[in-house]
Amino acid sequence: MKNYLIVGGSSGIGKSLANKLVEEGHKVFATYYEYAVEEARKNITYNHLNVMDEVLDLSFLPDQLDGIAYCPGSINLKPFARIKPEDFQADFSLQVVGAIKVLQAIAPRLKTSENASVVFFSTVAVKVGFNFHSQVAASKGAIEGLTRSLAAEWAPQIRVNCIAPSITDTPLASKLLGTDEKKEANAQRHPLKKIGTPEDIAAMAAFLLSDQSSWMTGQILNLDGGLSSIK
Repeated sequence: MKNYLIVGGSSGIGKSLANKLVEEGHKVFATYYEYAVEEARKNITYNHLNVMDEVLDLSFLPDQLDGIAYCPGSINLKPFARIKPEDFQADFSLQVVGAIKVLQAIAPRLKTSENASVVFFSTVAVKVGFNFHSQVAASKGAIEGLTRSLAAEWAPQIRVNCIAPSITDTPLASKLLGTDEKKEANAQRHPLKKIGTPEDIAAMAAFLLSDQSSWMTGQILNLDGGLSSIK
């Protein structure tokens, strides 16, 4: 049994990942901000955490952590001219600075593990330019840079990888996938003619956290229905 921290583990990809890790026999320490989980499964404990707070209380964690998945994110699609600088700063604080604060706080716990793993999440929009995606792509581009830099600095003790999905059917994307017509239109944009599910992404994240990926670090994995590489 391994100990994993999932920041943002109460909905979407984070929730699917928490359930998958427990099914594999591990113990999960998940955090929530808005979506509290009233009936947690065995071996999942939920604690409130706002990564925007200046000081983070992570005292609920054990002395040893074998991995972390940092799931908080936002999808704000607007024309560049309508985005205020403070909007970029808010996204950066949530998706990049929040991850940095958590990792700096738990690094000693990760270093006690024989094969610790960190999993970040980016977006296909970093690799492929899309209209109105400058806000989300800017922060996620920073996450990809952080992935490679930390992978170099923390090798060989801690592995760091990142998943870059296309649009996934989660509460975060509900505005973009709110009707069957929107879902079908988005599905048709992808070579595989479907949109991703939380379980699709969680399966890859669980692999990256596990010993099965023990020879993999510093990678950006495009899990996007072929959108970034096939025309």
